[in-house]
Amino acid sequence: MARAYGANAQLLGLVETTYGTAPTTNFIKFPFVSSDLGSEQGLIASNLLGQGRDPAQPIRDVVKVTGNVVVPVDVRNFGHWLKTLLGTPVTTGSGTPYTHTYTSGAATLPSLSVEVGMPEVPAYFMNSGVRVNSMQLTFARSGAADATLACIAQGEVRSTSSSGGVPTSLALTRFNQFQGAITKDGVQLGNVTGAQMTYSNNLATIETIRPDGKIDGADPTIAALTGTLDVRFADTTLIDDATNNTPVELTFGYTIDANHALIFTAHEVYLPKPKLTISGAAGVQANFAWQAAKNATAGNMMTVTLTNDVASYA
Repeated sequence: MARAYGANAQLLGLVETTYGTAPTTNFIKFPFVSSDLGSEQGLIASNLLGQGRDPAQPIRDVVKVTGNVVVPVDVRNFGHWLKTLLGTPVTTGSGTPYTHTYTSGAATLPSLSVEVGMPEVPAYFMNSGVRVNSMQLTFARSGAADATLACIAQGEVRSTSSSGGVPTSLALTRFNQFQGAITKDGVQLGNVTGAQMTYSNNLATIETIRPDGKIDGADPTIAALTGTLDVRFADTTLIDDATNNTPVELTFGYTIDANHALIFTAHEVYLPKPKLTISGAAGVQANFAWQAAKNATAGNMMTVTLTNDVASYA
């Protein structure tokens, strides 16, 4: 009897032409760290009386297809996930490097079909109508750079063979945490010991009454860009910005070289005034839970610039 192992699992994905309808062309094979994307259908306990103390059989609830996919932040493949999160980028350049610019606030977002395959069983789970609700990045001094993508899908179908055709793939060049940098108003921000950034589309699921229990869609509402900065208290620059409610521009990015970089720019960030706690002889930390807003000059809240050798993500 074959047993499924994560070492042999595969994650295939492709943008849909019609929401909820899986493409029939060859999919893209994505590298991933973990995934719990899939369907679940709960049970509702019986509320019947008069049948004795032992309960009657439960009834089935609606089908929900959600989950997190953790992927490496890499030079090429990550551009496809950014497209699902933010929309199709504007690409410039006539050769290496190409620059792909994504902006927040798109009125409509593409959907994916994502197949999670376990060939040993064999079992292949095709999740259609997948939209990325949020992306979370953590910045640290060392380690691998990963992104957690919270997804909402319309439905899932299980097959005994893959529906992904002959998958294509892009060469994997991974960003590492030591290649990261954080700036404030264009200047390297010092004394940062850790940071986190979350962009959310705040998808609204359209839960209509239908016999298959699926949703009709997941539509973007007011986006949100939030995060935290953990800073050793060495000066009052950020405290002053918070006290005066002065917006700042923050960038979070990874750079390998001039041809391979990923930069997130939050154009208008507001910092809360934190409480400083002295709990011992070690250094004093200040923790800022920031929020971003739309910037009138930039015309959007966040801009993401990916520089690589991929000609297009259209």
